[in-house]
Amino acid sequence: MLRKLVLFFMFIYTSYGLSTFEIAQKVKKSSNGYESSKSVLEMILIDQSKKESKREMISISLEHKGENSQEGDKSLMEFKTPLDVKGTKFLTHEKINENNNQWLYLPALKRIKRITSESKSGSFMGSEFSYEDISSREPLKYNYSEEYEEVEFNGIKCYKYERYSKDKNSGYSKQILWVDSLRFIVLKIEFYDRKKELLKTATYNNYKKIGNTYRVGDIFMQNHQNYKSTKLNYLKDEIHLNLDESLFTKRYLKD
Repeated sequence: MLRKLVLFFMFIYTSYGLSTFEIAQKVKKSSNGYESSKSVLEMILIDQSKKESKREMISISLEHKGENSQEGDKSLMEFKTPLDVKGTKFLTHEKINENNNQWLYLPALKRIKRITSESKSGSFMGSEFSYEDISSREPLKYNYSEEYEEVEFNGIKCYKYERYSKDKNSGYSKQILWVDSLRFIVLKIEFYDRKKELLKTATYNNYKKIGNTYRVGDIFMQNHQNYKSTKLNYLKDEIHLNLDESLFTKRYLKD
């Protein structure tokens, strides 16, 4: 009788339980529907002695709606302050199942630099975020652990599971995610380096919901190896703006 009950509950889990890939798909869906967005962000760089330096930037994004295309979302960041980085722009064309295209415009040199796959694990503008971290919404870019744990994080019930980048040049051997099991939003990610040691932890806070779309309020990235950290605060965030696609081109980087 006991064996039959165990088999019954195993059947219920396999029939109705989510796979880790399905959880990842739901996470992406929870942030979909913004169409286009414009955000004012404050980036705070915090060194080992807790000294802070601040930067302000504007980020715009365009959501891709095609279901059968390899094209993903497009985004453009432009630094406004301080003077030493003012005018620097970062353009990303995300791909569904292959490496993203990324370019960095350096105003002092009046030059556009393409970010190669080999350099995407490098620091983004001196922060604890890498180029790889800036855009990673697409579930097909990863392989996933077969199982997940049901845990709590800050009193919130979560799915905890692992993902592994398909990109051979990824700076990470694995990432461990904590996903809110009701809202399907990411609350925490641990990043492990190529030596399989804990490198960084990102926490995602102060989400707000606009319609059916969840938008994060701030992200805190802690580097456990160099003891530096970076915080991204969304000071202003708007969606459904009807942005023109011409804004997300290499030609626009120099304008």
